Amino acid sequence: MAEIEREAMEYDVVIVGAGPAGLSAAIRLKQLDADLQVVVLEKGSEVGAHILSGAVLDPCGLDALLPDWRNMGAPITVPVTEDKFLFLGEAGQIRIPNFPMPPLMNNHGNYIVSMGNVCRWMAEQAEALGVEIFPGMACSELVYGENGEVKGVVAGEFGLNPDGTPSDAYEPGMELHGRYVFLSEGVRGSLSKEVIAKYDLTSNSDVQKYGIGMKEIWEIDPAKHKPGSVTHTMGWPLNSNAGGGSFIYHMDNNQVYVGFVVHLNYANPYLSPYMEFQRFKHHPVVADLLRGGKRVAYGARAISEGGYQSIPQTAFPGGALLGCSAGLVNVPRIKGNHNAMLSGKAAAEAAVAAIKAGRSGDTLSDYDAELKKGPVGRDLKRVRNVKPLWSRFGLMTSLAVGGFDMWTNTLFGFSLFGTLKHGKTDAAATEEAAKHKPIDYPKPDGKLSFDRLTNVSFSMTNHAENQPAHLRLTDPSIPISVNLPKFAEPAQRYCPAGVYEVIDEPGKEPRFQINFQNCVHCKTCDIKDPSQNITWVTPQGGDGPNYPNM
Repeated sequence: MAEIEREAMEYDVVIVGAGPAGLSAAIRLKQLDADLQVVVLEKGSEVGAHILSGAVLDPCGLDALLPDWRNMGAPITVPVTEDKFLFLGEAGQIRIPNFPMPPLMNNHGNYIVSMGNVCRWMAEQAEALGVEIFPGMACSELVYGENGEVKGVVAGEFGLNPDGTPSDAYEPGMELHGRYVFLSEGVRGSLSKEVIAKYDLTSNSDVQKYGIGMKEIWEIDPAKHKPGSVTHTMGWPLNSNAGGGSFIYHMDNNQVYVGFVVHLNYANPYLSPYMEFQRFKHHPVVADLLRGGKRVAYGARAISEGGYQSIPQTAFPGGALLGCSAGLVNVPRIKGNHNAMLSGKAAAEAAVAAIKAGRSGDTLSDYDAELKKGPVGRDLKRVRNVKPLWSRFGLMTSLAVGGFDMWTNTLFGFSLFGTLKHGKTDAAATEEAAKHKPIDYPKPDGKLSFDRLTNVSFSMTNHAENQPAHLRLTDPSIPISVNLPKFAEPAQRYCPAGVYEVIDEPGKEPRFQINFQNCVHCKTCDIKDPSQNITWVTPQGGDGPNYPNM
């Protein structure tokens, strides 16, 4: 495709992704200099269509960006009124008292929100300042300058045949050039992966760690609804099989967000995060809440969990990594949106200073320093050992030791452990099937629990079938020749959308099938495949889930 000629448009800053990080950067750029030309490119059909988050929002990011947001019509109206932590057994629960927990774990002063709706509102604020926002514009390639710097992206390429050749309806898209390019693609974005590898941005950081987060929205009996109630659980059904836990957030309009997170460093290839989520809803505490209600939406996405020690170098020649592209989630707080906003603000400030100094295409080192030493770095540094402690010692020990470590960091600014390493990647953590037994999951009942394909229909996912598959196999033979005999091909189970199947037909060799039309863009396959044989890239613009208010 290198011979294709494309029109080019010039901007001061090109931003890939209309999430909280990208939109915060766009808003701050125009706040600082109204004459800057700023464009935001969003692969979803509209702003918010691909946004999925818990979410309990710490408003510190918005306070810094838009101090008057409370009087600006922001869809942030449900303050946290109750904050509970439960340890679940199969039939009962124990409430973990709040008082031993460090203050950073307190959710009072925070808000239960739909981040999709928050991003839609932020986009309105950005456009009012003069930012150009183009949804349905997937960024499929980076454009490099003469000195090897990132100088832009290719966006809006449509009409490729399944084999990648142009069809009669082919549209080559455009090149959008910027003095700086911000990548705020979310977790494991394809362009972010490319620049991290090209510029070796992880040479001084630990491996990144991930979780898979799945979420359903339920409308429940008004008599059971408690707006502002926040509940987190640990323990059953995962127990020793995997790390993770759940969240139950009572929004307004009798809606409840029910979510489940599984750390992707689990060893047993027979484990199905999706089925663990469905089983979780049959616990008496959850079943009593949901019974008589109805599920109205479903989605899934990967979560960066590596924390402070896994943040790569976030500035590179010509651009910067923002938000989840840099991995800024505070794992014990289950929050990253505030840090995404703060990262966007910091990147914008560094870019404006550089542009005013007459620079372009260089490395915004001031941004990387501010991110790691400023409020984002301070937020993540004090909890940096919680995830590696959990991975090493399991839930109960890590609760006690991790809590102690957070207290020493909070009170004295140091840890007795220093900074612990994560060890293996999540892909390498997968053990051979011979070391484990298959897990017999209960069949979904269609009332509280659902099969994957039924639930995917509630994500309103759509992909044009006549385009190239956006899930690429480096070696098409590996799923059957390596992953199936060695790992029982775990792609059949770790995918929360039923994308991957092993087809057994009488008298024929097993066949690996990719149903890319089901994909909800969670990117778990790109992370967890034990052979690292799957690469997620962007499909054509507008395709994927269409989340209404995740």
